[in-house]
Formats: sequence, C-alpha cells, structure tokens
Amino acid sequence: MVDWLSDSDDSDKFEWESDAEAEPSSAPALRNLDAAGPSTLVRQGSNGWANGEAPPTSLIEGYVGMGFTEEMVVKGIKEIGHNDANALLELLLTYQAIGDDAAVGNCSTSGSIPQSMEDDSDLDSEYWDGDDDADGGEPKSDGSSDEDFLQEMSEKDKKINSLVAMGYPEDEANKAITRCGVDAPLSVLVDSVCASQAAGEYEVITGRCSGLFGGRKKARLMEESKKKRKRCGGGAQRSRPPSDDESMPLPNPMVGFNLPGDMLRTVRRTLPKQAIGPPYFYYENVALAPKGTWNKISRFLHEIEPEFVDSKYMCAAARKRGYIHNLPYENRKDILPPAPKTIFEAFPHYKKWWPSWDHRKQLNCLQTSISSAKLTERIQHALASSSNPPPPSVQKYVMKECKKWNLVWVGKNKVAALDPAEYEYLLGFPRDHTRGPGKTERYKSLGNSFQVDTVAWHLSVLKDMFPNGVSVLSLFTGIGGGEVALHRLGIHMRAVISVEISEVSRRILKGWWDQTQTGTLIEIADVQTLTYDRIASFVDRFGGFDLVIGGSPCNNLAGSNRHHRDGLEGEQSALFFEYFRILDDVKSAMSRMRILKGWWDQTQTGTLIEIADVQTLTYDRIASFVDRFGGFDLVIGGSPCNNLAGSNRHHRDGLEGEQSALFFEYFRILDDVKSAMSRM
Repeated sequence: MVDWLSDSDDSDKFEWESDAEAEPSSAPALRNLDAAGPSTLVRQGSNGWANGEAPPTSLIEGYVGMGFTEEMVVKGIKEIGHNDANALLELLLTYQAIGDDAAVGNCSTSGSIPQSMEDDSDLDSEYWDGDDDADGGEPKSDGSSDEDFLQEMSEKDKKINSLVAMGYPEDEANKAITRCGVDAPLSVLVDSVCASQAAGEYEVITGRCSGLFGGRKKARLMEESKKKRKRCGGGAQRSRPPSDDESMPLPNPMVGFNLPGDMLRTVRRTLPKQAIGPPYFYYENVALAPKGTWNKISRFLHEIEPEFVDSKYMCAAARKRGYIHNLPYENRKDILPPAPKTIFEAFPHYKKWWPSWDHRKQLNCLQTSISSAKLTERIQHALASSSNPPPPSVQKYVMKECKKWNLVWVGKNKVAALDPAEYEYLLGFPRDHTRGPGKTERYKSLGNSFQVDTVAWHLSVLKDMFPNGVSVLSLFTGIGGGEVALHRLGIHMRAVISVEISEVSRRILKGWWDQTQTGTLIEIADVQTLTYDRIASFVDRFGGFDLVIGGSPCNNLAGSNRHHRDGLEGEQSALFFEYFRILDDVKSAMSRMRILKGWWDQTQTGTLIEIADVQTLTYDRIASFVDRFGGFDLVIGGSPCNNLAGSNRHHRDGLEGEQSALFFEYFRILDDVKSAMSRM
C-alpha cells in the first residue's frame, strides 16, 4: 500500500487502498434516525411496561445518575421500551428540553416524541407524487384535500427555512418536523433538533450511559437549546438580544440584505439616533468568528445588525464576511463591468485541461499562502500512475487538496496555484496592483484584503449622497480595497487618512494613489498613535469625515488559527476596540464642530476658523492670523476648572492639575498675540 501525505497535515496519511473492506469497529453503532421510530414498533403489556417486560432497576438508576428524574425515566421506558438505548436517551433529552412538567404530563407521541419516519428523500417523493392523482386519484388516507396538503407543505417549508436560518442543518430540521408534526411550535422543533444532536454525542454501554464528552456536553447542548428557544419565541424573554456567549445565527444563503439584480429583501433595521451618519462607518471581519464575537462587535457598534455576505455571489471565489455599517441599503448599484461568477468565466483557458470529475464551479476563499511545489508534484505523480479516470480514492485525495489550496488545471494531470495577478482579478483589483513586492508579500496582502466588488456594492449609495467627493478615514487600510472600490464607483476622494502598519501595504497604496488620484493622502503607521487631538485636527482641516472604513485584524478570529483563536481578546483582533475608540472620537470631534458651526452659519456673516487643540496654536500660527486680520481686538476664554472645582475631591490640585494647568496656555497665547501685534 502506498501512503501519500498532504501538506495540510503531515501526520495525516492518505491510504490509496481505502476501497477495501474496513475492519469491524469496536465502537457501538450510532443511532439511525432514518429507521422506523420506536412509537410504531413497541407494544405495551398489561402491566404498563413496553413489550410487557419490566426494566432492571440498575438501568433506571443509570439514567437517574445522568440527571434525569426517575419519573421521567419510567415514563420514557413505558413509552418506547429500553431495548434501543440511543432512542431512549434521545427521548429523555427531548423531555428535558421541553420541560420536565410537559414531558411527564401531557407530552404525547403526536407532539415532540420521536415518531416513525423514513429517509428524507423518500418523504419528499411520497408527498409530491400525490399531485399526479390530484384530479381523479384516490383521496389521501387522512382524508385531507389537496388545498390542505399544499398549505401544510408551505408551512413546513417556512419552518425549515426558519430553522436553517438559525444555523441548524436542513436535514435535521426536516427530521424534527417529521417527528413533531408541522403544527409544532418553532421552539419545540428547536428542542427536538438539539435533543437529537445531544443524543448523537453519547453512547450507552450495558444499560449505563457514559458521555463521550462528559455530562457538561449534554448540559451545554441543552443550554443552547433554551437560548435558541428564547430567540425564536419560546420562553419568557422573547425580546432579549443575544448575549456575548451566544452564537449569532448566520444566514443561509449568506447574501446580505440584497444582491445585484435581486428585489430588496425584507430588512427591519432601525438605527439609533447616535448611529445615523454622517459620519458613515463600515466595519468588516470574518463571518465564521468564535462564539459571541459578532454579538460583542454589534453591541459596541450601536447594536446594529451585521450584514453577512459570501462573495461567491459577487465573484468566482468564496469569501464569507460580516459587515456592520450605518449606510442606507436601498438604491445600491453594481460596478461595471460585473465580476465573473464562475471559474471558467474568469479563466476560460483552464477549461481545456479540466477533468470531468472535478465539478468545481467556483473557488474557495483566497488565502494568504499557497500550496507547495512538492504537493503539486505529488498530485501529478499520483494521477500519472492511475487509470483514466483515476479511482475514487485518488479523486478524493486530489479534490481535497484542490479545494483547500484553490488549485487549477494547467496541463494534463497538472495542477498549479493561482498566481498573484489572478488573485487581483478575482478580488476586483486592477492588474499589477500589488506588483513590486515579492510573491509571498503579494499573496499575504491580497489574502487579507477586501473583495472589492462586494464592498463597492455596499458603498455605491455614497455616490449620489456626495457628488463633490468624500473625505475618508481608512483604518487597517491594507492594500486599499475600500479606496479602489470608491474609485471604481467614480466617487472622488478629496482626502484619505490611511492607517496601516504594514510598510509593504502602504507602498502599494501610495503607488496606486499617485497613478490614479488627485486628492490628499496621509499615511499613518500605527492606529494607536491616532489620538483624539490628532483626529480633531484632521476634522478641522478637512471639515470632518464622510466615511470611516476598516476591518481590524482577523488573526484571532479565523478558523485556520487553531492555536490562538482567542476572539476579540486575542492580541491582534483586540484592535477592533481601536476602531471603536477612533469612531467615537470622530463623532465627538465632528459633533463639537457642528454645534458652533451650525449656530454661526445661522446667525453670522464673518469668518469662522475652528482649531481643536490649544497647544497647536503656535506663535507662527498666531502671527499669521495677526497678519491676515490685522490683529485681534479681544482675546477671550476660560481654561478648564476640573482641578479647581470643589466637587472634584480626588484631583483638586489647583493650577498644577492636568486640566487646569491649561491656564498657562491662555497666558502664553495672550503674550504671543501681544508680541505679534507689537511687531506689526
């Protein structure tokens, strides 16, 4: 037998003789949800026990030891017997999920207890085959009309869609509806799915249950069930928003609020007053983040609902991202020309060598690194040594690596990684946008960038709102995906303050800017050096910011980081809080500017010049104002009283205090004014 190693994990061997019969497993067989349910197979004896056989006392004690009440265990055994331990455990977990009282009291086989069911595909064909006889066939055994039947199927589809939207697999949702009935409340269906999942995590040995992952696993699954029931309407706290320790359900399909060419979906989003722009803000990060991450991000950004989008609906490569923004979502416009949506639309020349057994239409998410030459050589050797078409085991190995590394067919039995120019094309950047640095740096910077077509779709609403152009504060800029999106939309950027720590990325942006733009670009290396005073000075200089855009590092959020996936507490991803701080400072500085300026514009005809920081008012600046206006007739002001007021018991330090010491700035500036006017 020949073993082939994958670059993804050198310890994992791929065995070519996988088609041979597997050795019998010593592990017990998992429960089969597709088999006929116990309620159709069990008879009860005169003593009330299923099949007339009383269970051993040790069996009941075993389930009681797991946390179930004795009354609940007895109820379950009487209902379905104790021969199928997995089915009994599933039933007990279902009882517990819907509440002990309901389980022991009124719960029946027509409600949430597992029912007899068949394979999902058989169920679907059984339902819809009935339509062939609708005009003259035999009526259905339950006597219902075709109209009732169609209404029931419509209701079933709605509930399946609701469960899928909450993150449950479609097949589990279908089975839950089959078990509990179409009329079952959504909260009961959630319980049934969770109970089924929980039961699948356990094995029962000789009548005593031992958790594969311990009792805490069961408790966690049950707790998740309760939380999801509350979110879907079950329980008392219906309006409670998800807490930080809950997962935010991701939509399926992940298409955001709308897509180009689609009708606007029903989106109920009410922005709080403090979130209404300008400034408009736009924050991006990976959708598949650790549990609770998006709840926390949303909480810091005004509880705004994220817009989750997989870029495979916008281009030929997947890229699952979440976006929180306060932009309007009506009247979006697609950039032209639209991006290719399939591999062959993007790269038609690869079709010549593409094997019939590689069914990929799109590529997976573009990563920051590519496969090694060693791997592609190994694949070529494996295919050359195989028949045509290769056996299933070889196909499986090759396809696994092709999907993981986005390998494309460039010759007979020959695969290769995409080159940086192809990355640029798929991500919506102009050709040679990243040319200059080495290939490693190009792949890294492109793998961390925005997908331009997706971002442009969201930002397109700004074009009509700002016909004279925009001023942008771009945080964690990278290679300028947001800037390229605005440029491709035809939106003039009057000024961009770009904050990016990578020198390579800053050079790439500067090179593109000098070739294409006429506005002002100011580059800053470290986001933590962007203080309130510095922000306020930019607000004064450019009249505020129309857009604050950025996506903080995903290093501690991405699933590929197995060792340091620490969420927003991770060293890199904690920089999200810098985005939040800076956005708050921008709003504060712009609010201060708007109050005085708003009054001035309403009442005055003279010149108003606003300066944020008194310490930036140097002698030279004062002298220029003296020359421009012929001096000052009045110098008026009052320095902060923070360290003077009696209410400040802890820091009443007089003029030595940090804030009240600014009195000496008043004295300095008054002296500079006198000196400059004396010179004049």
